[in-house]
Amino acid sequence: MPEKRRITVAVTGAGGTGAAKRLLAALQDDDRVAHVDLLVSANGRKLAALEFGTQEDPESVARALGATSAKVLLLDPADLSGPVTSGSYPYDAMVILPCAVGVLGRIAQGLALDLIERAADVALKERRRLVLCLRETPLNLAHLRNMVAVTEAGAIVYPMIPTYYNVPETLGELQDELVERVLQLLGLARTDRYQWDGSGTPARREHTAAP
Repeated sequence: MPEKRRITVAVTGAGGTGAAKRLLAALQDDDRVAHVDLLVSANGRKLAALEFGTQEDPESVARALGATSAKVLLLDPADLSGPVTSGSYPYDAMVILPCAVGVLGRIAQGLALDLIERAADVALKERRRLVLCLRETPLNLAHLRNMVAVTEAGAIVYPMIPTYYNVPETLGELQDELVERVLQLLGLARTDRYQWDGSGTPARREHTAAP
């Protein structure tokens, strides 16, 4: 039986925390996932509080993000002694969703001002998968250069840009596709719903099927 996965999820100060909630729900429901470390930056808490209408304290934000399973361990991003600070701590992959451009820039330059950035640095040095779901537009030259640098260091930059050929009708549908594609990058795909086969995807065909 394959060994169960351990995933680190970070939420930083950029819009789109609803997608992080959907990712956490998928990881908690997946029998292939044994453990999730969750880090929410101070600005991430502000955004989550704004988007979910909750308080900004860590516990309230974790509940708003749906982090209710015993699988999830909430870590303090200000505590650089947290377990993910060390390469000896076992986890398989890390996702920052959403990822602010400032966070991406510091990771690209090897800086670690908090535990989120340190965990990302560890993922790169240990050659673990690191997915940065960038939420920014338009992009200036500094952003683009940092995206190149972090890609050269081994990360995957996955901007939170929706596809349109599935004809999404709601924000939830956009978020579901984003999350599924992130799960595919983690080796935890759940469906072929968004896979192009040359003529369309199951999601696209469902939208266009005759009544």
